[in-house]
Amino acid sequence: MNEVRIPLHGSGQSLYVAEEKVYPREVSGRFANLRTLSVWVLLGIFYLFPWIDWNGRQAVLFDLPARKFFIFGLVFWPQDFIFLTWLLIIAALSLFFFTAVAGRLWCGYACPQTVWTETFLWMERLTEGDRNARQRLDRGPWNSEKLLRKSAKQVLWVSFALWTGFTFVGFFSPIRQLAVDVLAWSAGPWETFWIFFYGFATYGNAGYLREQVCKYMCPYARFQSAMFDKDTLIITYDGERGEPRGARKRGTDPREQGLGDCIDCTWCVQVCPTGIDIRQGLQIECIACAACIDACDEIMDKMGSPRGLIRYTTEHALHHEPTRLLRPRVLIYGGLLGALLIGFVTAIAIRSPVSLDVLRDRNSLYRLTDDGNVDNVYTLRILNKTEREQTFRIEARGASKLTLVPVDREYRVASGTVYSLPLRVRRDAYDPAGPETITLTVRSVEDPNISSTTDARFLAPAK
Repeated sequence: MNEVRIPLHGSGQSLYVAEEKVYPREVSGRFANLRTLSVWVLLGIFYLFPWIDWNGRQAVLFDLPARKFFIFGLVFWPQDFIFLTWLLIIAALSLFFFTAVAGRLWCGYACPQTVWTETFLWMERLTEGDRNARQRLDRGPWNSEKLLRKSAKQVLWVSFALWTGFTFVGFFSPIRQLAVDVLAWSAGPWETFWIFFYGFATYGNAGYLREQVCKYMCPYARFQSAMFDKDTLIITYDGERGEPRGARKRGTDPREQGLGDCIDCTWCVQVCPTGIDIRQGLQIECIACAACIDACDEIMDKMGSPRGLIRYTTEHALHHEPTRLLRPRVLIYGGLLGALLIGFVTAIAIRSPVSLDVLRDRNSLYRLTDDGNVDNVYTLRILNKTEREQTFRIEARGASKLTLVPVDREYRVASGTVYSLPLRVRRDAYDPAGPETITLTVRSVEDPNISSTTDARFLAPAK
């Protein structure tokens, strides 16, 4: 990245400086293991789910042309858009809840930028070596070794990015057929575009932009402070214990030398994927990956000092004040989140596989027949949400005996289609007199448990 210099008036200072490349050191520890597990689980879900079959079809498929979303045994239609809205609200509240409790857990362990960056860093370490080796390689001249290592890294990056783009499109287009089309160079223009577009986005974001996405592009870092308080668990350097910094021999008491526990090894800086120094306090660039905790704990073990110089803690605890985990914002977020989750699961469980809409004929209120009956005309719309064609019958109930015209007719409705039909409901004109509320039910002949009921207003003359 070239440096852009804009001289200040009367000085040689620059307003803009080049972004220095961050070389994160590899770290091990409990938080690193947790992050690795998260990467495996999330990437496993992303790359494996499109290949799983469920009842003879792809388990997870968002079939936009057919307007059907398959998620294992569930099928969602455009009429189920409320569930998507529900999920987005749950996701937002989850972010608020976990941020209020323990800071940027999403960024450190589950954000796609973090997950794919970890994967690209692993491939970089595999081909170019550890942190020091990568720095030497970048500083050194171009030779056969550098060309070979850089080329190997690019081959891995590009291949993985294209596979990522292919998998992404496989959620929207049946992945097995897509694989055949790609291998035969016969994929459609939109499939081809999105494979390369998403692959390029993965390559650029995870391979080159990396921490710059978190520092400059992600809005979450800007508004996270609104969800933090002094009882939020954050990654913090204990300055009271660590200062003043200074090198010392292993096993010696730093207090006898007028020093704190921090030996100023800078490992916490070297392992940070965004290149910050956690010892300077909480910063918006911190993604709470806890790599600095693992690094510092390892150094403390070597020096014979207690762990926790850098740790998850609260501002209150750091100042020896009591911490409240159950506080109003946590209780409100948690209560709303729990209620929404229970409601969502319940709504999914009781969701009817068929829906029925009833519209009255606005051209006439009712019609009296010569035999003393009264007719009301409705338009019924039946949506079959099941995965196979169904035969439906219409039933009507009210305060008096109701007759449907035509009588006992069956309607075959294909999967995922809306079937509209006119329906005439007849009853005695004056038994009872005046209007009433009637109940219309559509029921499957093949499976009587598949049904939907709605109320309609039946108009009749008063005596």
